[in-house]
Amino acid sequence: MNLNPLSVYRLLPSLTDLRTILFGPSLRKVIRWQISGSVTDLPTSLTAEWDGNPRLPESEFPSGYPEAPVLSRRVAEEMRDDLLKAGRLVPVEMEGGEGNAYFFYAVEAVVDCVDTVHSSKPKRTTGEIKKTVFRPDVLPAELPAFRVPQFPGAVYWNGWAVERLREILGEALEARLIWSEDPALSPHPNPWGF
Repeated sequence: MNLNPLSVYRLLPSLTDLRTILFGPSLRKVIRWQISGSVTDLPTSLTAEWDGNPRLPESEFPSGYPEAPVLSRRVAEEMRDDLLKAGRLVPVEMEGGEGNAYFFYAVEAVVDCVDTVHSSKPKRTTGEIKKTVFRPDVLPAELPAFRVPQFPGAVYWNGWAVERLREILGEALEARLIWSEDPALSPHPNPWGF
């Protein structure tokens, strides 16, 4: 029996003074794979470039794209066993950066666990669900992250994985609550916005 209430988050780099990344054309490969669901469309590497003041430190969770979480080598190695339960780590080549220092976390686990009666209707163009309610009986709580068929272009993170990432990254990570079994917790009003 789980003593902690289940909770689901969207993660992005904190708004502190850290450099983040921009994907450009590489992001299209990720989106194509997420929409098709085909392993043959899964990119084997991605390219990105650093954004922000070059004097600032580089974030270890530098991607704000909901479909493309990126982790530093240090974070990926510390959580490797758990991360690989739901997906793969794909190298991200940073323009002018050290090779294999960052990885795109390609979350392959797609689970139909949205309570469509109590959730907002997905947007036609993107599938974005403003208010998501999950069915606890089918929520993949054992996985660090997952995607849903209604909004395949977004990665949802389970609370325990968010706690682990916060232990590693501290204030460099922003976690927006999407849903929780605990009625005392209020979901973020716009979890997918910037």
